[in-house]
Amino acid sequence: MSSFNSVLLEISNQLTKEKLDMMKYLCGDIIKKRDQESIDSGFKLFQILTERQKLAEDNTEFLSKLLLDIKREDLSEKLNNFQSQPESEQPAKEERDELDIATQVIAEHLGRNWRKLGRKLGLTDPKLESISKKYPTDLEETALELLKVWRKSRKAEAREEDLIKALRECQLNNTADKVEDKLANR
Repeated sequence: MSSFNSVLLEISNQLTKEKLDMMKYLCGDIIKKRDQESIDSGFKLFQILTERQKLAEDNTEFLSKLLLDIKREDLSEKLNNFQSQPESEQPAKEERDELDIATQVIAEHLGRNWRKLGRKLGLTDPKLESISKKYPTDLEETALELLKVWRKSRKAEAREEDLIKALRECQLNNTADKVEDKLANR
């Protein structure tokens, strides 16, 4: 069993019948009522969502939103924290170090503009909403989560130049300058 399926099974095992029924109801436009009757576990629901191309290892936004809608933020977080990045899909060590520095500086200085940056980096609104619910009052943690999600989505293609460019496009030049200064002085 793949590690992604293991996470889905773990989530399924933590769903009560009531929460599963709520999720099936929320999928009413995707899964016909007669098909819903045969779903007796979260894992069966996840299989159908996979067949209907609403769920994949690299596409968890729909399921994450469902879990948030049924007030299971813990399970949404478990899904969002799923790491399926072998070493070959991550940037080189030097690039990771630069991304870590950029991430820390951005998190310290981004503040309320985190959604603007998230959109510029190409994150979807459901993903941004998930991040917002995870850290509703801590802007620095929200920014760290935003950048973690972005890095996970970009895998080996994640570069600090992309972050700096996105900051400048969002008119966050002061933060971009701080990132460049920190990288130059390391």
